[in-house]
Amino acid sequence: MPAIHLDNLIKRYGETQVLHGIELEMADNEFTVLVGPSGCGKSTTLRMIAGLESVSDGEIWVDGEAVSHLEPKERDLAMVFQDYALYPHMNVAQNISFALRLQRRPKSEIDKKVREVADVVGLTEFLHRKPGALSGGQRQRVAMARALAKDSGIFLFDEPLSNLDAKLRGQMRAELALMSQRVEKNMIYVTHDQIEAMTLADRIVVMHGGYIQQQGSPEELFKRPVNKFVAGFLGSPPMNFLNGEIEERDGEVFILGEGFALSIEGAAAEKARAHNHKLVTLGIRPSDLRFDADAPAHKVLSLDVTVSEYIGAQSVLLCKCGTETVMVELASETPVALGQTLKFAVNANGVHLFDRETEKAL
Repeated sequence: MPAIHLDNLIKRYGETQVLHGIELEMADNEFTVLVGPSGCGKSTTLRMIAGLESVSDGEIWVDGEAVSHLEPKERDLAMVFQDYALYPHMNVAQNISFALRLQRRPKSEIDKKVREVADVVGLTEFLHRKPGALSGGQRQRVAMARALAKDSGIFLFDEPLSNLDAKLRGQMRAELALMSQRVEKNMIYVTHDQIEAMTLADRIVVMHGGYIQQQGSPEELFKRPVNKFVAGFLGSPPMNFLNGEIEERDGEVFILGEGFALSIEGAAAEKARAHNHKLVTLGIRPSDLRFDADAPAHKVLSLDVTVSEYIGAQSVLLCKCGTETVMVELASETPVALGQTLKFAVNANGVHLFDRETEKAL
C-alpha cells in the first residue's frame, strides 16, 4: 500500500488562505481520520488529495511520487462521498461494477469482484435490488462497495455517515471498523463527529482554522491534549474548563478560582510549580469527578446540581461552580436531588492545565 505525505500544503481562494502549511505523513495500511469543526479545512485537504481541488502551494507525495499535477483518475484512489450518488435505474450489482464495466474488464472478472466486495460489506443478498428498495445504511454500503471494487490503494471518505440517523450511524461505524480490518488499504476519513474519530482511527488529525492542532492515537489525544481546543473537542461529554491561578502554599500546589480552591498533586502539580501565580485554565473531564461527601474541602469541587440527565447506566449532571457550568458523569444509581450542593473529588491524573493566554498545555 502507498505511503502518503502532504508537504507544506497550502490552499488559497483568491486572497483568502484556508490551509496553512499542512504537514502530514500517512503510513501503509493506516486508517487516518481528519476531524474538526465546520470550516477547519479537513474536507478541502481530502479533496486536494483526491485531485478535486488544486494545490496552491506545497506538494502531495504518494510512494515518493509527486501527484499534485495528476488528474483524479490517475491517482490510484477511490472516494465515498456524503451523498451516495447511486444510479437509481441500476441494481446493486450494476452500481458496484459500473467503473469496471467502463474499463471493459472481462465479465467473469467483474462478477467475481462484485461478489467479493458485496461479501465484505454484507450486500450479497441485495445484489439484484435497486437503490430505491434499500435503507440509507444499505445505500451507503453500496457506495463503499463501488469504491472497493476499483481495487485502489487509497480509499477516501468524505463524511459518509452524516446523512444517517444516530442508531444507523452507530451500526455503520462498527461495520466500517470491521471492513478496515478486512481490507488492507490506506484509508483517509473526514468527519466533524469526534466519536467517529475516536472509534475508527488508528491516528486522529485534529484540525482548526486551517492548521493541524495535534495528531496521534485516540488515546494519546484524549489523555495528553496539547492545547485547550483539542482537549475540549475530543471527549463526550466534553471537558470542563475553569479559570484559576496557580498558588503554592507550604509545598502544596493549589488552583484558586471563583468558587473553588483545589489542591492538586502528581504530574500536574509538578508542572504547576514551575508557573507559580500564573493565570491558567483548569481542565477536568466529567468522568474524572467522583462523588465523595467525606473528602476534605481542598481536595474537592463543591458543585450546585441544576440538571440531571439520565442516559441509562450513567447520568450526566449539569452543575454550577461559581458562574461556570460543570458536567459530571456518574453511575445512575447515585442518589442526587436537584438543588443540592455536592462534593466531587478530582482524579489526580485527570487534571489538565492550560496557559490562559496561549491556551497551550503546561
